Amino acid sequence: MAAKKSMGLTTQIFLGLILGAIFGYLFPTYGAALKPVGDIFIRMIKMIVVPLIFSSLIMGIAGTGDFKKLGRLGAKALIWFEVATTIALFVGLLVVNVIQPGAGVAMATGADTTVVATAAKKSVDMLQMIINIFPTNAIDAAARGDMLQIILFSCFFGVAAAAMQEKGRPVVELATSVAEVMFKFTHYVMCLAPIGVFAMIAFTVGKFGLAMLIPLAKLVGSLYFALVLFILLLACFATLVLRVNFFQLLRAIKEPALIAFSTAASEAALPIAMEKLEKFGVPKHIVTFVLPTGYSFNLDGSTLYSCLAVIFVAQMYQIDLPLATQLLIVVTLMLSTKGIAAVPGASIIVIAGTVAAFGLPVEGVAIILGVDRIMDMARTCCNVIGNCVAAVVVARWEGELPDEVLAEAYAKSYE
Repeated sequence: MAAKKSMGLTTQIFLGLILGAIFGYLFPTYGAALKPVGDIFIRMIKMIVVPLIFSSLIMGIAGTGDFKKLGRLGAKALIWFEVATTIALFVGLLVVNVIQPGAGVAMATGADTTVVATAAKKSVDMLQMIINIFPTNAIDAAARGDMLQIILFSCFFGVAAAAMQEKGRPVVELATSVAEVMFKFTHYVMCLAPIGVFAMIAFTVGKFGLAMLIPLAKLVGSLYFALVLFILLLACFATLVLRVNFFQLLRAIKEPALIAFSTAASEAALPIAMEKLEKFGVPKHIVTFVLPTGYSFNLDGSTLYSCLAVIFVAQMYQIDLPLATQLLIVVTLMLSTKGIAAVPGASIIVIAGTVAAFGLPVEGVAIILGVDRIMDMARTCCNVIGNCVAAVVVARWEGELPDEVLAEAYAKSYE
C-alpha cells in the first residue's frame, strides 16, 4: 500500500525550485526565456483571488450576521498588525546596526538612478490612502485587484445579505457555492505550481545570475537573517502566549510559503494559504477577513526590509545616524508602510522617499535594486507567514480556535 503513495505537492514545488535554479545557472539564456511560463502561472492564480475573497467574505459574514463581531475582528486584527510590524522594524534596526552590511560596500557609479529618483519624488498621502479604501465602483475595484476596496464592499454586502434573512438566503447560498468552486479551481491551478515555480526561478537565476550576489552578499545575508529572527520571535510568541505549536502551523502553510518565496508574489500564495488555514482549524470568516486585510496592513517582511535598506544606504556613504534619528526613521516607516500594497513598486517608493526625507543620498538605493529580486523572494515569504500567524492570533484571541481543534489539526498533519 505504501508504494502507491505519490510525491506530495510541497516536495514537487521544492524540486521545481531547486531544478529551476540549476537550469537557470547552467542555461541562462533558456532560463530567462521561461519568464512567460511563470507569468502565466501567476496570472492564473491572480484570477482566482477576487471571486474567492468576495464569495468567502459574504459566506463568512452572513453566517454570523453580526456587524459588531466584524468590527471587533477588524480592531483586533489591526492591533496585531501594528504590534507585528513594529517588532519587524526593530528587528531590522537591530540587525543592520549589529552586522553593518553597508560598511565597506563600493558605490557603483554606473547604477541606474532614474527609477529611484522618480520614486523619491512620490509621497504617501495617508489621508488619500484612507479615502481610497472606499470604492466608487466595485467592478472597477475588482478589475484593478484593489484588495482593500474589495474587502470593504464584500463586508457591507455580506452584512446587508444577512440583514435580509430569508430574502438574502439565495445570495448567501450562491456565494457559498462560488467559494467551494473557487477552492476546487485553486486545486487544479496548484497542480501546475511545480512548473510555474521552475520557470520563475529559472528566469530569476538566468537573467540576474548568481554573480550579482557577491558584492552585496552581506546585505542579502543580513536581510535573510533578520527575517528568520523575526519569524522565530513570532514562533516564540505563538508557542508561549497563544499555546499554538508554531512548527505545526509552519508545516501546515509550507506550500503557500514556498509559492510566495519562489514567485515573489503574495497573491500567488493567497488562495492556497486560505485553504490551509481553514484545514488548520481557523474559521473561514476570520481567514477571509484577516488574510486579505493583512496584505495591505501587515507586510512584516517588506517593513523590516525598508528599515534595513534605509540604514544600509547611510552606512554605505559612511553617514553616522544617531539613535534618535534612527528611531524617527522607524516611526516614519511605521506610518508610510501601511496600506500601500496596491501601489506599484511600493517598497522602492517608501525606501527612496524616506532616504530623501532624511537627507541621505537617494542614488544609493539604486545599488540595492541589483539584488532586489533575491531579497523580494524572502520578504514576500515572510509577509505570507506573518499574515497566516495573524489569522491564528485573531482566531485564538476571539476564542474561535480551541485547543481540541488544534489537537485535531496537529494529528492530521502527521497523517
